[in-house]
Amino acid sequence: MSAKIRHIAIVSDQYALEGRFYEAVFGMKTAADTRPERAVTVGDGYVGLNINPRKAGRPAGLDHFGVEVEDVERTCARLRERYPAIQVLMRPGTRPFAGISTHDPAGNLFDLSQKNMENRASVYVEPAREQARAISHLALRTLHADAVAQFYVDLFGLERLAKKAGDPSHYLSDGRITLILMPWSILDYAGGGIARPGPDHIGFRVESLQAVKERLQTVGDDNPHLRPFPLGAGPEGQARLALFERCPCGAHHLADPDGVLLDIAEK
Repeated sequence: MSAKIRHIAIVSDQYALEGRFYEAVFGMKTAADTRPERAVTVGDGYVGLNINPRKAGRPAGLDHFGVEVEDVERTCARLRERYPAIQVLMRPGTRPFAGISTHDPAGNLFDLSQKNMENRASVYVEPAREQARAISHLALRTLHADAVAQFYVDLFGLERLAKKAGDPSHYLSDGRITLILMPWSILDYAGGGIARPGPDHIGFRVESLQAVKERLQTVGDDNPHLRPFPLGAGPEGQARLALFERCPCGAHHLADPDGVLLDIAEK
C-alpha cells in the first residue's frame, strides 16, 4: 500500500517534558537535527511524533496526523476531483513533515507529504528502524464516521479491517498503522466532561505490558514530572475512562504527563 500514516502531532504546554516521557517510557528517539526552540520530534523508526509548543488560541492535546504518499500532486488532484468542497493549504517550510495540510469531510486535519519534498527533515528522513515499543494506532472520534471512513479508503486506499458484529467504529490499515474512526455522540459523555470531536488517543504495541508498567513506575520515581497524568479520578473521570476503554485495541490505559490518552497492548 503506497499511503502511509507517518506523522502524529501533539500541542503541549510542556512539549520538552512530553518528549522526554516518550523517550524514557517507549524508547522513542529524538531527531538528530533537533529544533529545541520550535518543537520536539521523536520517532519509533516509522511514525514521527511532533510535540509542538502551545501558542495563543490553540488548545493543547492531540492535534492532527500526517500521511506520506507517493505523489502529492496526484493525491491533491484526486481530492479535488472527488471532494471539491475540501481545500488544501501549503504550509511554511519550517515544518519537518507537513508540506500540505487539508481535512476530511468532518474537519479532521491531516498533512500530506512525499519523500522528496523540500521541507522533509528530522525523523522523517532518517533510516527506518524497528523497536520493541511502537505506535500501533491512532483513534479519532468523529461525526459522520461512515462517510469519513469511506473518504480515507477512496483517497488513500487504506484497507478495511474486520471487526466484531455491532461495533460502529471503522478500522483502516496502511499495512502497519491502524486509523480508528469512532462515531462521536454527545450522549457518550453522560456523567463526564464532554470532549469535542477529533483525535482521541494513540495506541502503542509493546513487547510486555508488565515491563512497561514497571518502566512507568521507575521513570516516575526517578522524575515525578514524568509520571502519567491521573486518569479515572472521581465519578467524571471514571465515566471518561469507561468510554476510553471501549476501544478494543488496548489492554492498559493511561495518559501522558500532559493528559494525552494512550493505550498499550502486547504484540
